[in-house]
Amino acid sequence: MIVSHVAIVGLGLIGGSLARALRACGAVAHISGYDPDSSQRETAQRLGIIDQVCTTPADAVRGADVVVLAVPVLRTAEALAGCLPARRADAVVTDVGSTKQSVLDDVARICGSVPAWFVAAHPIAGTEKSGIAHAQAELFHRRRVILTPHEGQDPAARSLVMRLWQAAGARVVEMDARRHDAIFAATSHLPHVLAYGFVDMLAGLDRDHDIFPNAGGGFRDFTRIASSSPQMWHDIIRANADAVGDLLDRQIDALLQIRAMMREGRWDALKALFQRARDARERYLAQIE
Repeated sequence: MIVSHVAIVGLGLIGGSLARALRACGAVAHISGYDPDSSQRETAQRLGIIDQVCTTPADAVRGADVVVLAVPVLRTAEALAGCLPARRADAVVTDVGSTKQSVLDDVARICGSVPAWFVAAHPIAGTEKSGIAHAQAELFHRRRVILTPHEGQDPAARSLVMRLWQAAGARVVEMDARRHDAIFAATSHLPHVLAYGFVDMLAGLDRDHDIFPNAGGGFRDFTRIASSSPQMWHDIIRANADAVGDLLDRQIDALLQIRAMMREGRWDALKALFQRARDARERYLAQIE
């Protein structure tokens, strides 16, 4: 056992999966939890994922060794503020947000500066499903969890969070928060914008209701992530809007170049672009985890 009591604020896919993973490996004796959605609380209780389901964040975190804020990134400040009155003086607080600089900024706004006991983290895991009903103990196995230590970071707090994620099956790495946000704007945030935009465009064209029934595997593969939580991805894109916006501009320019190739009949150039893209994907595929 690593700690006696973990509190999870936000009982969705990630929070629920972490609870299942920590319970399965015996890393924690007691797990309490809170979610503002009563249906999520009821599901957590019914499935036995959380030992003690609470109706306020303060009740959930009281006495906890570690508090995990598993909420949409724009709710981080609100969740933390709700926890602070009952937080034990030596408790470590961490998060699971997909943007890291915005989280650190929000924590600093609530606390005056980023406290030594706060550890910013991002598990690179998930599915297009949302809600604690879809929680899986194996979700983090062999997946990366990125920590973005801040200037005043307590090494013991960082080490404790690292050990918990490793117990859940993850491989923990560290990087600067702004570097993290730039990388995931390119590899995760922009693809979600493109998938949502593409499906919305097709839905507007499907007046005869014959596009989607005839869609093949390529459509399913490309658009799978458009089934993800709209609220969560609204928050992520808003929190990382500058980085995502810059990349979206570059993507628009690239699409306009492709359109010009097609309009001008430069089919060899188009094929060369396709070949470069295929070669790049094959070259880096082994690095994608």
